[in-house]
Amino acid sequence: MTRSDATTIRVRLHLAYDGTDFAGWAVQPGQRTVAGVLTDSLVRILGTDGVTGLTVAGRTDAGVHATGQVCHVDVSRDRWRSLDGTLIRRLARLLPTDLRVSEAIEISEHFDARFSALWRRYQYRVCDAPEGAPPLRHRDTLSWRTGLDVDLLNAASTGLTGEHDFAAYCRHKQNATTLRAVTMLAWQRDPDGIVVATVAADAFCQAMVRSLVGALLAVGDGRRPIEWPASLLARGDRASEVMVAPAHGLTLVAVGYPDDPAEYARRAEITRNRRA
Repeated sequence: MTRSDATTIRVRLHLAYDGTDFAGWAVQPGQRTVAGVLTDSLVRILGTDGVTGLTVAGRTDAGVHATGQVCHVDVSRDRWRSLDGTLIRRLARLLPTDLRVSEAIEISEHFDARFSALWRRYQYRVCDAPEGAPPLRHRDTLSWRTGLDVDLLNAASTGLTGEHDFAAYCRHKQNATTLRAVTMLAWQRDPDGIVVATVAADAFCQAMVRSLVGALLAVGDGRRPIEWPASLLARGDRASEVMVAPAHGLTLVAVGYPDDPAEYARRAEITRNRRA
């Protein structure tokens, strides 16, 4: 839904955060959340009625990180003009060190950080070295007890790409669809030995990426056959035998939008209809 109030403008924010000490993105009473901390700082700069409508591309769970998160807010036009490009510096002084905003740009009123998105891309990091994750990366890398075979991981991932009903890999939400289109699911071992899964889709339902990773790790360490993760797609409900991989290994790294701003509204309409 677009704004009709000419006294405000829409601002697109790019942000990154270490999710370790956040109880997820969404505001929760008595909890430290990314949205809560960000809103508090924006209000201090723009005033209580100078910023509204904070909307995010992907609501990350507690402990999940982001390097490429996107959100939008509607800001008082006069207050935005008075900042004269200083919002990033002002936020840097107010925000805690585990949350940074790297870009704040005025954008079309038709832009919707959630519904205009074409895709989201996540990465999951796993260290299968016997000594565990490196000390400086333990907050964003899972230590795995058994060696992983990247070829097996990739072979098992093939059957999970494309459009499927991922009910077996999602936490159930009433009246919410679990139909998703996964465009990329690939594993590689980086030069430092860390095994990294990259997953992209039009959108993800709750716990989907971590559940996919959990199922595939069971193949990568030899406990399950290659065909097992894809076979679960025939299930109409959550597969209890699938491990949900720990949150701290997961990072939202990018969100994609149409290159042409004229497509923002059309994409948002398509996405809303699909979710319905």
